[in-house]
Amino acid sequence: MTDASPRPSENGDDGRIPGKPLSGHTTLRLGGPARELVETRDWSEAVAALREAQGPTLVLAGGSNVVIGDAGFDGTVVLLRGGGIEHVGGGVVRVQAGQVWDEFVAWTVAEGFSGVECLSGIPGSAGATPIQNVGAYGQEVSQTIAAVKVFDREAGDIRDWAPDECGFAYRHSVFKHSSRYLVLSVDFRLAESGLSQPVAYAELARRLGTEVGERVPLAAAREAVVELRRGKGMVLDAADHDTWSAGSFFTNPIVGEAVLHGIAERAGGEPPHWPAGEGLVKVSAAWLIGAAGFAKGYRRGNVGLSTKHTLALTNRGGATTAELLDLADEVAGKVEREFGVELHPEPVMVL
Repeated sequence: MTDASPRPSENGDDGRIPGKPLSGHTTLRLGGPARELVETRDWSEAVAALREAQGPTLVLAGGSNVVIGDAGFDGTVVLLRGGGIEHVGGGVVRVQAGQVWDEFVAWTVAEGFSGVECLSGIPGSAGATPIQNVGAYGQEVSQTIAAVKVFDREAGDIRDWAPDECGFAYRHSVFKHSSRYLVLSVDFRLAESGLSQPVAYAELARRLGTEVGERVPLAAAREAVVELRRGKGMVLDAADHDTWSAGSFFTNPIVGEAVLHGIAERAGGEPPHWPAGEGLVKVSAAWLIGAAGFAKGYRRGNVGLSTKHTLALTNRGGATTAELLDLADEVAGKVEREFGVELHPEPVMVL
């Protein structure tokens, strides 16, 4: 691979922009200035920028799953732009890291590739999906990822990683919380079919008018998922402050069955839950938040819970990251006091 230089721009001969606020590059619309910001057009330019950077670095693409502090980032922020989708054969589809994720999902549905249709409407870039092991409505990207092309900054090399090297777990991978690796592209092994994978969530099955385990046309699955997400304020809309968020702020906690019974006793009813391995269940964080006394639309100054979904912490306009984190602490603290369950943030924290 031949490295390219960062793109020239009106801000400087090499595309470097000093002191630019990062709030304009996150879906929360929060974040202080970067010491230096470099806009790149593709992953080769991003690799070049990282190799040349002095001091700490941060890569941003869609900015949909990150919380950046009010002080900003005292280092180089590389904005990863540019994408592309290629069918490389045998049901394997390659997507570049800077590709808008939902555009990729729409392409797979239009082209008759099944496997990521229930991940429709999720904001951000394709390169972020293996980092977080993005999932929704019964699908996770780790179920269909065939390979991840990775730049290892310590080793200085670029190579394809097999799925078992990525350490995929619930909303986690070896790439998360590490600046060592940059995801460059992702290969997905998808079924060449006009039908969805078996519908796994009862909520989605009800919206589709079908049963759990049944298959439906890809376009119908995508449309239903987008409708459900829009109803929860999870589809980006600049005019809707409920979407000024990082999506689901907390992961669904995984607990033992004894803890589940304890929650049910304290709450007077059993929370929604799903199997998560022998003796373990995944409990709805949104339900726990509601049962702890937080209603949709709960406000604390310039931040609040979404009016549509208690799992999204939102910027209502004029907020600071400090305000958002105070709200997160309030919610998580009340849930832990009420039910003895610790909630963990889902977004990457850059504080």
